[in-house]
Amino acid sequence: MEHINLGRSGLRVSRIVLGCMSYGDPQRGAHPWSLTEEDSRPLIKAALEAGITTFDTADVYSDGTSEEFVGRALKDFARRDEVVIATKVHGRMGPGANQAGLSRAHILSAIDDSLRRLGTDHVDLYQIHRWDPHTPIEETMEALHDVVRAGKARYIGASSMWAWQFSKAQHVARANGWTPFVSMQDQYNLLQREEEREMHPLCLDERVGVLPWSPLARGRLTRDWDQTTARSDTDAFGRTLYRNEEEANRQIVAAVAAVAVRRGVSRAQVALAWLRQQTAVTAPIVGVTKPHHLTDAVASLDLELDREELDALEAPYTPRAPEGF
Repeated sequence: MEHINLGRSGLRVSRIVLGCMSYGDPQRGAHPWSLTEEDSRPLIKAALEAGITTFDTADVYSDGTSEEFVGRALKDFARRDEVVIATKVHGRMGPGANQAGLSRAHILSAIDDSLRRLGTDHVDLYQIHRWDPHTPIEETMEALHDVVRAGKARYIGASSMWAWQFSKAQHVARANGWTPFVSMQDQYNLLQREEEREMHPLCLDERVGVLPWSPLARGRLTRDWDQTTARSDTDAFGRTLYRNEEEANRQIVAAVAAVAVRRGVSRAQVALAWLRQQTAVTAPIVGVTKPHHLTDAVASLDLELDREELDALEAPYTPRAPEGF
C-alpha cells in the first residue's frame, strides 16, 4: 500500500482511506443499514492487513457508536502509532442548545467525547463536518487551534463547503497565527464533479489534501442505474443525491460499465482508478461492507486508465448544482 503526504503536512496517509460510516449500531442514529460491531471488526482487520492505515469516522455516525467500534477494533488489531484516525465535529449529539455546530463550547466538549469513544488520547485529523453559519469563523478556528495546542488533535481538516468559505477560514487562521486546515473532505466522483471548478484549484494552490467522500456515488457507479440495494432503499440522505441530470448520469454509468468490461475488472475499480488519476485527489474515502469492496478498492491502485478511457468516462458529464452541503 502506497502512502502519501496529506497536503503540505508531514502526515502520511494510505492511498485508500477506510470510511467508517457503515460501522455502528443500526438501532441508533440515521443509518439502519450500518453493520454491527461483530460484523464490522473483520472488515477493519482485513483493511489493516491490506495495508490501509487511515480510518475516517465522525461523532454523529450512528450516535457515536461508529467511533466506539472503530476505536476498539484498532486497539485490538493495530498499534496506535501505526494508524491515522480521523473524526469530525458539527452534527447534533444531544438535545442541548450547545450540542451541535462549531461553537467553542461544542468543539471543546465534542473532542473529549470523541477521544473517550475512540479510546485514545488524540486523533490525527480533526475535521469540521460542515460549515456553521451561526458561529463566527474566528471562534471556530481559535477553538480548533486550542484543540491542537492541547495535543488532542495533530492536524485539522474541513469538509463540504463553498470555496469562499474555506478560503476565509484559512485566511483567518493564518492572520491570527492559528492552525490552518491541511485537508478538504468533499463529495467528488464521476457523477458529481463541480468541485473541479473552484474548490480543487484552491486546494492545489494552497497545497491542501483532498479526501473525496462518496467516491462511488453511493454505489451508483458500481451497478446499473435502475438497480437498488438495501442501503439505497433506506438511505434518506443518499436519496437527495444524483437526482439531477439523470440522462447524463445514465450515460456515465454505462461508460464505467463499458470500460470495466473491456479491462476485465469491476466497475468500482474503474471509478476509483479515475478518481486516483485526478491531480487534486490525495486518497478516496471508501466504505466497505463486504470483502469484495475492499478487494476492489485495493486493486484500483494498480489500474491505470489511458487518455481514451478517461475521455470516455468524462464526456457525458453535464454541469449541475453542487450537492451534499
